[in-house]
Amino acid sequence: MKLKRTAEVKRKTREVSIELSLNIDGKGKYNIETGIPFFNHMLELFSKHGLFDLTLTAKGDVAVDIHHTVEDVGLALGSAFKQALGKKERIERYGSIVAPMDEALSSVVIDVSGRPYLSYNVNLPKKKFDRFDTEAVKEFFRAFSDSSGITIHVSLLGGENTHHMIESIFKAFALALAKAIQINPRKIGIPSTKGKL
Repeated sequence: MKLKRTAEVKRKTREVSIELSLNIDGKGKYNIETGIPFFNHMLELFSKHGLFDLTLTAKGDVAVDIHHTVEDVGLALGSAFKQALGKKERIERYGSIVAPMDEALSSVVIDVSGRPYLSYNVNLPKKKFDRFDTEAVKEFFRAFSDSSGITIHVSLLGGENTHHMIESIFKAFALALAKAIQINPRKIGIPSTKGKL
């Protein structure tokens, strides 16, 4: 019998209301609306390239700024992955990818360790573009790491176009995470000498 690795998360604060459903063994189907077009695009390609089925609706105070919504989506999505992974039995645990987007190149390395940690070595040339505040990218990954208990190392290796740089980061994140959470039929139990992740 195949393990069903799915999750549903609802998160509501004074600033943001989020509902999402996730299947981490999906086909990359998505239906995403956050009120932030560029962020929608990043989450859509995350879903597509990671083969995660993701339905997500976020209604936040984006008229004030985007940070609350982006951070809370990171928290909700991280919680969904933690829920879907359950005891983390037989997963690969580690995943690493270097992914290009035209001239931009990013590396993401992941350890599904049960210990949240974010290393973010990214220097973007623009603080804002198309009304998107690029500082929010780091807040998304920090929130995801905190709520999922996953160690994430993000490094921007090169690039010129801010859009391409962020897109290469999200693609690398999707692919590295997909690798790390794959079931390895050769493994038995939890991939840790401690017996717990």
